[in-house]
This record gives sequence, C-alpha cells and structure tokens, in this order.
Amino acid sequence: MNSEQPHVLSGAVVAYRLFDVADTIDLTQAEALWTQQQLAVAARRGRLVSAAPKAMTFVVPPLDIPLESVIVRIGTTEIHAEASARLYEFGVARLALRISADDLPWETFVQRLNAVDRTVGPASGSEIWRRLLDQVLGTFKAALVKPTGTMLEEDYLIGVVRAFDTPLDAETLQQRIDLVPLLSGEERPLSDGARRDVLRQRFSYYTDDLVVLTWDRAFIYEPRGDSDVMDVLDVANARLLEMRYYDQLLQIELPRMYDLVEATQRARPLVGSRRFANLARHLYTLVAEVTEVREKVDNALQVTEDVYLARIYASALELFRVAAVSESVERKLAMIRDTYLALYEEASAGRAALMEAAIVLLIVIEIVLVFVHP
Repeated sequence: MNSEQPHVLSGAVVAYRLFDVADTIDLTQAEALWTQQQLAVAARRGRLVSAAPKAMTFVVPPLDIPLESVIVRIGTTEIHAEASARLYEFGVARLALRISADDLPWETFVQRLNAVDRTVGPASGSEIWRRLLDQVLGTFKAALVKPTGTMLEEDYLIGVVRAFDTPLDAETLQQRIDLVPLLSGEERPLSDGARRDVLRQRFSYYTDDLVVLTWDRAFIYEPRGDSDVMDVLDVANARLLEMRYYDQLLQIELPRMYDLVEATQRARPLVGSRRFANLARHLYTLVAEVTEVREKVDNALQVTEDVYLARIYASALELFRVAAVSESVERKLAMIRDTYLALYEEASAGRAALMEAAIVLLIVIEIVLVFVHP
C-alpha cells in the first residue's frame, strides 16, 4: 500500500441493530401514532433514492423515524450520534446510530470505526440500544400485532466515505489504502488467504465508487452522496433476522407437536378423532402464518432492472447465509406439513370408522325392532 494514505474529508460510521419485535407492524397506525406526538420532524416512508422505481423498490415502504441524538463515549471523548429507527411491516425494528467522521486521516477513520464497534457493538453490552428500543416500543406499542416476548437481534457496521482530500477512482483507492483492518476489525496482519476472503465481495458501478461487503461490516465510498446500498444491506439483515426467528420458533414447535400427537394417539377412539382434527387445524394455521410472513420478507425488496444493486443484494444474502437458514425453516415446515396431512387422514379415518359403526348400530337396532314388533 502507498505510504501516503488519503485523508477522509467527509465520512461517517453507521452502526445498525435490528430487532424482531412483533409478528406484524401496522405501519399506517404507526405513522398516525407518530403524528399524534406533534413533533417538528415528521416520519416518512422509506424509499430508494438512486434506483429507478421500476428497477428496484420497496413492496411495502418501511417507516423511517428520526430519534433524538445520543451521546456515545469513545475513549475519553463524548460524541453526538444521530439516532433513527426504521419499522418494517413484517415485524422488524431497525435502529441506527450515525457518528460523524469528518476531516480524519485514514488510519484515524479506521480507528474511529473500530472504537464505535467496541463501544456499541454486540460485545460492548451498551445500554444505548435498549433505551432506544424501549422508546420505539413505547411509542408504537398499539401498532405492534402479536409482540414477540424474546427478541432476536442482528447488528451491522458500515464505514461511509463521501469525499477524500483528493478525488480517487476505485482502483487507485484500493492501491492507496488497506481496507482489511476496517473490514475485519483485526489489528494483526492477516494471511494472504484471509485477506482475499475479506476483500472478495467488491463492487463498483462508476469508476469512482466502491462497495466492499463482509459478514458484519461494509465499506462504502460514494462521492455523489446518495446511495441505496445501505437500504439493500438493511433489508438483507432484516431477512436474516426473520428467518432466524422462524427457524427458532419451529425448532421449539416440533417437540411440542410430537408430544401432542403422542398424547392424542393415546386418547379414547371417540375423542381421539376430534383431537386429531383440532391438532391438524393448529398445525395448518402455523404453516399458513409462517408461509405468509416468509413471502412478505422474501418480497420486501423488489428487484427488476438494477443489476448493480441486485448483485450487492444477492451477495449480502449469500454472505449472511440467509438461504441456509431459509432452507432450515423449509425443512421444519415440511415436517409439520407431513404431520398435518397424517393427522388429517387419521381424523378422517376416525370419522369414517365412527360413521360405519353408527350405520351398523342402526341396522342392528332396525333388525331388533322387526323381531320385537313383528
């Protein structure tokens, strides 16, 4: 790398934390609840700023909420961080802290990002996220449909540069700075293989922009200021979070299902048929609910013509292993569907047997009556 590293004139560190807070969020009601606060800053529906509406768009635009700034202590320095929230229809609340990183040497910019991770990252135990989440949940409680008891979390960290001291194209930028310490968070040198893995997911649309993705961090260089890349990463993280939630939900449901089936099989024949039918309806409802939410999550971002953002979105989903978690959910759903079909057939067979017994009984009664009253 060139020893004369560039100076970051305009940049920021953005820390995300996503929470699964409900089965569904009524965004229309949430918007009305925010309006009732009579605050100077209005909530607005999220939209992509650089992609054409026909090329990529939110199917159901999320609700973006400005929150009061918070103080983040980095070392001995207190820094004001812009705070915001985003609510997705499928039950995810995303919180964000944006910390200015202007007029910094590149090494100091990297240090700032790593310091933010230590301060508000997943291993920090910071209470900032909980306070912000409590504020959001308190404000929008009435808009939450079936709030979740135990909330899963996902986090992500992004270093954003809008301008260096000298204009740089993507190729020159990668020659002059080492992105690995920023993207890996490691201070010790990595092996060549590890470095290739860290820098594997690189994207540029113009000659002077650059996006590099990893599992939990990203670097974005966008001189034009507006970028939809962060929105795309946001949705990818939300999809991962929802798939993890339903994977755990079904993991808990399967043992319960087997216990209920066993208990139903031990019931008296006349009662068992009804219990089989009731359990089958319960499982059918569960499968229908999970399938409906999966469709909402999978279709949250509609991509048609924007190949560049589509590539970033697909790469983010691959990095986050969304497909693997989704396949796990599908396997569990398949087990429940098979059990539902078996229960339905068992209930139908039970009802048929009961009907046959009733018919035989009526025939016997009719024969008896013929002999009793000739």
